[in-house]
Amino acid sequence: MAQQQHYPPPPMSAPAHVTSFPGPPQTSPPSNFNYPPPPTQSPPVNTHYPGPPPSVSPPAVSPPPNEKQANYYQQGYQQNVAVIRQNSAVMPGALPQGQFTGATSTTEDNVGTFNGGSYRISHRDVNSLLTLQLAMGCPLTAKPGVMIAMSTTMTLRGTVSFGWKKLIAGGEMTMSQYTGPGELLIAPSVLGDIAVLRMDGEQEWKIGRDAFLASTAAVKHKYQAQSIAKGVFSGEGLFIYKITGTGLLWVQSFGAIIKKDLKEGETYFIDNGHLVGWNCKYKIERVASGGIISGLSSGEGLACKFEGPGTVYLQTRNLNAFAGQMKMSTASG
Repeated sequence: MAQQQHYPPPPMSAPAHVTSFPGPPQTSPPSNFNYPPPPTQSPPVNTHYPGPPPSVSPPAVSPPPNEKQANYYQQGYQQNVAVIRQNSAVMPGALPQGQFTGATSTTEDNVGTFNGGSYRISHRDVNSLLTLQLAMGCPLTAKPGVMIAMSTTMTLRGTVSFGWKKLIAGGEMTMSQYTGPGELLIAPSVLGDIAVLRMDGEQEWKIGRDAFLASTAAVKHKYQAQSIAKGVFSGEGLFIYKITGTGLLWVQSFGAIIKKDLKEGETYFIDNGHLVGWNCKYKIERVASGGIISGLSSGEGLACKFEGPGTVYLQTRNLNAFAGQMKMSTASG
């Protein structure tokens, strides 16, 4: 068997840029020197043109600057480059770098620990994977059918929790409980992202019925009814999850997850079908102006109007709209 070849590691950085250049030639050409034509020069097509003007002596080349002058020129060049980069980084009318205050993306790998384990959210933002390391005897509750793989030392058992609210809302009647030690890999059943919410025992979160992915043992979740208007027009149904307790809660989405922080008294519209989780109040309100005809033509009739202070997690794709688009594409194809 051939011995496996070991390749050297990739270079850590590119070679440094050359910041100095060779000086001009020390001697200038003679005053009566005539430059030869370029090698690609073709003969003139029209021979009746007047002849070329008399040759002109090339300008004298100044001697190269001394070391002090070269350093002065180099410093001036670097200052000009710095000014150009600074001006190009900040466009007119835009905030300087690092001061963007709008809705933010959550696509960086999220790594953290909790009581009895650690986690990593990777491969974001529409193929996200949650990898968990659980200690001996550490339990974790997850949505059924989200497991990808796990260590052989892990223990899995199902729990059944029947309720009329779950039956009416079409929620999950069972949950999967994993117990360490070992590694557990879980992911959403659709192309989506994962976000983690840290529960401190005082906050109360609401999440959509399809947003729950997993939670630690001390996190409590139960179904809570919404008003008729919210149940019909929010896109989350009549019943949603009410989350309390202490620990970590992982939520899933369809598409990428966007986090929006609202200040005291700040309001923000989110279209129905794009909610993931929130800890502030909201109401259903008309967005399009001009009455029913305007709402139908714009496709934006009623939406969820949130009011701060608080945080809202929203998803970039609407599952019902996507299903309708797929149905239309299948029918027309």
